[in-house]
Amino acid sequence: MEVLSFVCAALLCTVLVHGKPTVRKERVINKDPELSRKAYEDNNSFQYDHDAFLGKEEAKTFDQLSPEESKDKLGKIVDRIDSNVDGYITTAELKSWIKRVQKRYVYENVAKVWTDYDLNKDNQISWEEYKQATYGYYLANPEEFDESTDQFSFKKMLPRDERRFKTADLNRDLAADREEFTSFLHPEEFDHMRDTVVLETLEDIDKNGDGHVDEDEYITDMFAHEDGGPEPDWVKTEREQFSDFRDLNKDGKMDMEEIRHWIMPQDYDHAQAEARHLVYESDQDKDEMLTKEEILENWNMFVGSQATNYGEDLTKNHDEL
Repeated sequence: MEVLSFVCAALLCTVLVHGKPTVRKERVINKDPELSRKAYEDNNSFQYDHDAFLGKEEAKTFDQLSPEESKDKLGKIVDRIDSNVDGYITTAELKSWIKRVQKRYVYENVAKVWTDYDLNKDNQISWEEYKQATYGYYLANPEEFDESTDQFSFKKMLPRDERRFKTADLNRDLAADREEFTSFLHPEEFDHMRDTVVLETLEDIDKNGDGHVDEDEYITDMFAHEDGGPEPDWVKTEREQFSDFRDLNKDGKMDMEEIRHWIMPQDYDHAQAEARHLVYESDQDKDEMLTKEEILENWNMFVGSQATNYGEDLTKNHDEL
């Protein structure tokens, strides 16, 4: 989900490197695939599995392939996952692969934007360079943002980005090397940045500024009553989730630690859970390992297209690329 909505995004994209400050798009970092089963059924897709198994960018490329092409590429991936070349894919091998994919996605993402921010090409990104690249137009032309949502957003996000940058800057020189900048852009992947993620989540949802998240703020973060109609059933379920599982001390609101428990469940390994999920769903002979044949038989879970009607038009369009 988007944390903030920018009214003048089209204008800003023409004058800023990326058009907006760093924002978080999802709340729960360690998301249990079993909790997403209902979403699979509703959307007739396995996109969460695809993103975990392939990485978000690679998953997009697979969406453009025919079933035959997907299976062929998947077979080659399976050979790489089978680290001991015994013909079986274990949960441990799948877990290792998923962790590798996630790490690759994070560092590739940073590599794509590095040159945009490293303005003086010294292989470091100073806070001033980042501020200029992201907020330069706003800082130079504040009058264009008077009384606008963007002015409020940029005013809020600039000090927040500075705080996050300084937390990522472990040697306190106000310049980020590759690793520090990676932790700045992807704080959820680094232990020393976890407090920052929790604090930013609280700030995003806490609309009345009392330092807590009540039930209405929690729901508003996910759902807006645009037409004034009744709440969908899933919203009612989320209200129950808030009462039963989010508000641990039953005081009607979430504090920092309760938010941490929500978005960063303790003793939960995302890669391990996803690996177990994939094995469970594809293990036809129930030996707790997967053969290449079992994986290819269930190829749609691992790499299949999101398209619900994979017809001649899609295949034709791919052939023309």
